[in-house]
Amino acid sequence: MDRLPQQGQGRTAFCLSPEQKTLALILGASALRFVFAAALGLGVDEAYTAANARVLALSTFDHPPLAWWLTHLAASVFGESPLALRTPFLLLSALTSWLMFLLTRRLFGAEAGFYAVLALNLSPVLGLTDATWIVPDAPLLPAMLGCVYALSRVFFEPGARRLWWLAAGLCAGLAMLSKYHGVLLFAGAGLFMVISRPQRFWLATPWPYAAGLVALLVFSPVLLWNAEHHWVSFLFQGGRSGQPQFSLVKPLALIGLQSLYLAPWIFLPLVVLFFRALWRGPAREKDFFLACLAAAPILLFTLVAFWSSKRVLPHWVAPGYLMLFPLLGREIAVRLEHGAPWLRRGLVAATVFMVVGVGAISGLPYLPIEALSGARYPLFEMLDWDDFPRALAERNLMAPKTFVAATRWLDAGKLDYALHGAMPVLCLSDDPRGFGVIRNPRDFIGYDALIVAENLTLEEARARLGRHFDAIEPLPPIDIRQGGQPTIVLQIFKATNFHDPAPEFSLRKKEVRPDAGIRR
Repeated sequence: MDRLPQQGQGRTAFCLSPEQKTLALILGASALRFVFAAALGLGVDEAYTAANARVLALSTFDHPPLAWWLTHLAASVFGESPLALRTPFLLLSALTSWLMFLLTRRLFGAEAGFYAVLALNLSPVLGLTDATWIVPDAPLLPAMLGCVYALSRVFFEPGARRLWWLAAGLCAGLAMLSKYHGVLLFAGAGLFMVISRPQRFWLATPWPYAAGLVALLVFSPVLLWNAEHHWVSFLFQGGRSGQPQFSLVKPLALIGLQSLYLAPWIFLPLVVLFFRALWRGPAREKDFFLACLAAAPILLFTLVAFWSSKRVLPHWVAPGYLMLFPLLGREIAVRLEHGAPWLRRGLVAATVFMVVGVGAISGLPYLPIEALSGARYPLFEMLDWDDFPRALAERNLMAPKTFVAATRWLDAGKLDYALHGAMPVLCLSDDPRGFGVIRNPRDFIGYDALIVAENLTLEEARARLGRHFDAIEPLPPIDIRQGGQPTIVLQIFKATNFHDPAPEFSLRKKEVRPDAGIRR
C-alpha cells in the first residue's frame, strides 16, 4: 500500500496530529536557524551575492537572479545585517518543509509527511546551510517541491483539474529562475511519462507543453539578459566541468562528500530507497515518479565527475536527493508503526546532534577560547570584514575619486559588503565574475585605488597591475580580528591614476568576450 494508516485513533485529546507536529517542528527548526543566521557573518559567496545584488538586473553572471532579487529586497526593507539579508531565505526554508509535508502526505500519508520533514531538517546541507544562507538553493527547493506537488495531483488524483499542469509550469519556471537545476524537472517528469504506461497519454495532449511555455515565460528574464551579454552565464556554467579527463577517484570522493553533506545516516537510506524504486520500476508508480525526478541531478553530476578535470561540488547533487525524502518518511513511519525502538532512539540522537551542533557553531564567535581565536579561528570565512572600513576611516583613506581594487572576486565580495556602498569596489582580475558586469572599469579612469589582497607583495602587485597605474606604493596592512586577535591580514597598496583597464576586467554587454565565462 502506498498510503499509511493514519495514527492517533483512540488517543487522548492531548496527542498532536501529524499536521500539528509538523508545524511545531517547522517553528522549532526555524527558531534554531534564526539563531544560527544571527550569530555568523556572511560567507564569501553570501557577501559576493549581497554586494552584487545592490545593482538590480534581469539576471546575473553566475546564476539566474531570484536569490539576488530576494537579497536586494531584504536589504531595501531590513538593511544589510547578516540576519536581515538572510530573512527571506529563512522564511523560504519553512515553506520548503511545509511543501515537503504536503507532498508526502498526498503520496504516502500524513505520518510519513512528518517524518519526511524531520529527516529533511536533520540534513546539514538541505536543513541548515541551504535553509539559512544566501544561496540560490533556498528558493530552488520550495519551487521544485511546488512543481512536484502539482505533478502529483496530475498523475495520481483521478479527475484532477488540468490547471495543475500550469501550476507545475509556474513552479518549474521559478525553480529555473533560482538555479539552472530547475530544467532537470522536465527531464525527470518526461522520463516518468515515457516509461509509465498509464501516464504516457499525457505526451499526446497539449498540457505538458503548455506547462513548458509557462516555465519559459517565467525564465525569460534570464534569456533576455544573456542575449545582451553574449550568453556569458551559460558559457560560465557550461565550462565548469573543464576539459575531459577520466577519473575514478573524483566520483568516489564526490559520493563520500555527498554522504557528509546529507549526513551518512540519512544519505545511505536515501540511496537504498532510490535504487529500490528504480529497480521496481513503474509497478510502484509513486516511488518510481520520485526516483525519476531524483535521477536527473544525482546521475548527471555523478557521471560528470568521471570525466571532469575540475571539482564537482557535492551540493550540486542535493536537489536530487530532496525528491527522495518522501520515500524516507514513509519508510520511517512504517518501521515505527511496527515497533523499531532502535529507530526512534536514532531519530532522537540525530536531533540532539543537530541541535547541539548548531548551538555550538552559533556560540563559537562568542567563546573566549584562545585556541580558537586569531588565525586559528575555524569559521574565518564567515567573518565579516568590518575592521576594514573602520581602519580606512581612521586613516582618512576614504578619499573622493578613489576606489577599492581586489584581485579576486571572493575578496571583492567581502570588501564591497563590508563597505556597504561607502566606496566603489572593482575586481581587477581575469575572473571578475559579477563585478565585471555591475561596474564598468572605464568609468573609473583617472581615479586612484586602494589595492587590497591577502598575501600580496609589492613586487606581485606591480607585476599584476603596474601597467594600469602610474605608481603603486605600500601602506600599512589592516587586520581583520576575531577574539581580539588578528585572523586575516589584508595587504594595502596605494595606486595612483588608473588607466588602460584590461578587457578582461569588464563583462558588460558588448564588451563581453565570448570565452569570458569559462575562465576560473
